[in-house]
Amino acid sequence: MSSAPQSQPEDTSATDADAEARAANASRTEVFTTGVAKGRDRLDSATSTSSLRGSDIQKIGARSVAEVLRNIPGIRVEASGGDVNNSFTIRGLPLASSGSKYLQLQEDGLPVLEYGDLFVGADVFLRPDFNLNAVETIRGGSASTFASNSPGGVINFISRTGDAEGGAVQVSAGLDFDEKRLDFDYGTRISDTLRFHVGGFYRAGEGPRETGYTAYRGGQLKLNVTKDFEGGYIRLSGKYLDDRTPTYLSVPMSVSGTNSDPEYKYIANFDANSGSLLSPHVANIVTLDGNNNLARKDLRDGVHTIAKAIGLESQFEVAGWTITEKFRYADLSGQMTQFQYGLTLPGATLAAMFGGPGATLSYATGPNAGQAIADPASLNGNGLLSLAVLRDMELNSLDVMTNDIRATRQWTVGDGVLTTTAGFYKSSQTVDADWLFISGISDVRGDGQGALVDITRAGGIPMTQNGIIAYSGQPGSAAFRRKYDVEFDVMAPYGSLNFMIGKFAIGGSIRYDIGKAEGSLFGADLGGGRVGLMAYDINGDGVISLPERNTAFIPLDRPAPVNFDYEYLSYSAGINYRVAEPLAVFARYSRGGRGAADRVLFTPIVSPVTGELADERAGHDTVKQAEAGVKYRKNNLTLNLTGFWAKTQEINQQTVVQPDGTLVPQIIVRGYKAMGAEFEGSVRHGPFSITAGATYTDAEIASDTLNPAIEGNTPRHQPKLIFQATPQFENDMFTVGANFVGTTSSFAQDSNQLKMPGFTVVNAFLQFRPTERIQLSLNANNLFDVTGLTDVAQAAIPASGIVSVRAINGRTISTSLRFDF
Repeated sequence: MSSAPQSQPEDTSATDADAEARAANASRTEVFTTGVAKGRDRLDSATSTSSLRGSDIQKIGARSVAEVLRNIPGIRVEASGGDVNNSFTIRGLPLASSGSKYLQLQEDGLPVLEYGDLFVGADVFLRPDFNLNAVETIRGGSASTFASNSPGGVINFISRTGDAEGGAVQVSAGLDFDEKRLDFDYGTRISDTLRFHVGGFYRAGEGPRETGYTAYRGGQLKLNVTKDFEGGYIRLSGKYLDDRTPTYLSVPMSVSGTNSDPEYKYIANFDANSGSLLSPHVANIVTLDGNNNLARKDLRDGVHTIAKAIGLESQFEVAGWTITEKFRYADLSGQMTQFQYGLTLPGATLAAMFGGPGATLSYATGPNAGQAIADPASLNGNGLLSLAVLRDMELNSLDVMTNDIRATRQWTVGDGVLTTTAGFYKSSQTVDADWLFISGISDVRGDGQGALVDITRAGGIPMTQNGIIAYSGQPGSAAFRRKYDVEFDVMAPYGSLNFMIGKFAIGGSIRYDIGKAEGSLFGADLGGGRVGLMAYDINGDGVISLPERNTAFIPLDRPAPVNFDYEYLSYSAGINYRVAEPLAVFARYSRGGRGAADRVLFTPIVSPVTGELADERAGHDTVKQAEAGVKYRKNNLTLNLTGFWAKTQEINQQTVVQPDGTLVPQIIVRGYKAMGAEFEGSVRHGPFSITAGATYTDAEIASDTLNPAIEGNTPRHQPKLIFQATPQFENDMFTVGANFVGTTSSFAQDSNQLKMPGFTVVNAFLQFRPTERIQLSLNANNLFDVTGLTDVAQAAIPASGIVSVRAINGRTISTSLRFDF
């Protein structure tokens, strides 16, 4: 007979000693449920898995999904964009564009977004808070067969469900930055068979970088109610998220030396760790909306996320089978307004480039609006101006419906146990969005007081209008003025067999994904000579200025169809041998896939005439993986070591910065391969403990159809080594420790010229418990204010010596007071 899958033990408050001991006990057995047919001990599973408890995440002060994931071995995090819309990959799989193409982020076992690398990442709609019970991660292995579009792995954010009675309220504040936050949660049993949990947060403040306004504002509320019955349960859940966060895009830095040994320095009046391009003086922008109507956009809205979700989960027994059903509908919308520097040059040089000899400069916005800039060389202490892109992406609807139903049964076969699973997955992902880019001229300062600048030709002819040089993404081009109206549907039957006999566990799983995309695209950059620029009187003064002659519009009367489908097979097989009670070894081979989504749209890959794929092979990317490892767990010592190999075929699109600062979409058709080793371990001795992980990766571009010159190179941003370690001391009264996260150097771009230096970040934490129910905490992220670069747009040191970089946040220190009840 089958039994209900075991779940991750629910975290409890520090005041419930008995429940805490039970949770610690259960944690040592390490029962794992994500990406497998049936929960089982990690030592009996031929997979690479990790888990983080919610209480540990709160302890280290992780404020975002990226700060959580950087503590999981094998996962490479590029987190310099703020709290959301960061990028993640795993075990050397390529990160050619943003998001998490080969890695799926889930919430309670269902994907947040069906495709992890839409132009909006899944972490935009996901917030860790007191609702979070645990994060389970499976790398490679059966991930490709128990979830669609997840050949690299699955990261599952698991919510509390009221198993442990009690709750907490916590108030937090930044000590050296402006942010106030309130967190709360409460769960209890209403009766022997009915329980609930509710929790959420609200925050407001400028945030860790200077913006000059309240950049963070909003919160989340989650609720679930569970009815237990003999042989199963039924759970209703809801979520409401309305949150605004800023996006920190590329900023200028100076670089000298050589490409292989560069020296990066801050430019005057711009600290890349704490400064930002954002400013209240670069906020109100007038442009055309997705329907070509005049509209005002406020860049201070940043990434404004609205998520309203309802879910139903149940499990019950039927004739010896355990049936598990999960359903969720999420109404996702919002907008992303961003400000990004492009070409950055001395002010006089940029003025002459657009205005010719004798061009003059003046402030267009801010307290000095209308005032002439007599000496551009002394402007802001650095003398620089930038051709900036003001990006507005209206997320009309990213609604996603998902349903996963599976049946599992265990059979006694001789002296062994056979576990069989059959399931069916169905999802529908909407992509209804408008891209509305315009370009302007900005001064270069990082104190939250930046302004737009006007350029006037020697004859008195204005080249800009209120700092805008073109009401399009780049002067003379209607690129990046787009409308998406596409529906992606996925169906996937799957199944698995796992046989345990004695010390052996042998298993295999299979999945067949059938995807379809239908809808329409609108945009001047669809190809075929479509016109996308016109003259439009933006300010209504009856005169068409030069910038107004470059007004981009969306040709709504000329849609391009989207009508393609794809199919691919995923499979995985592994063997695990329990050598002894504390020791196991395993091996696994997998083949997985990832379906085509919005990255192939607005490219020749999809015909603008028929909407079909130009090559059916472009419908999905294939990942082949092999892994073998050893796991050891005894008393308070856990050690896991895994060797891995991966081979990937990918068709993708990335945006490349040209020498003149313009953004150009580039198609890539490549093969990648990677091999390496992954370590994870923990040890506890009395009050002392340490958890650590490290991943060594040797990756290369194995083939490139469009640019064979880079074959054999290391993929951009791929370091040889990433590592993390968290030592701590804990007793009844206090906990003190540090979280180390580091990476070695990597190449800025695939041409393997300019290098980005490695760095190590130290995050310190202290918790003090003066009484049973009160806890005071102090967290310092990036304690030593290290400059860590995660992206450099240029492939080599330019003649100007100025590059566009993305850097991690500098030092931020926060304190909190928590009350448990």
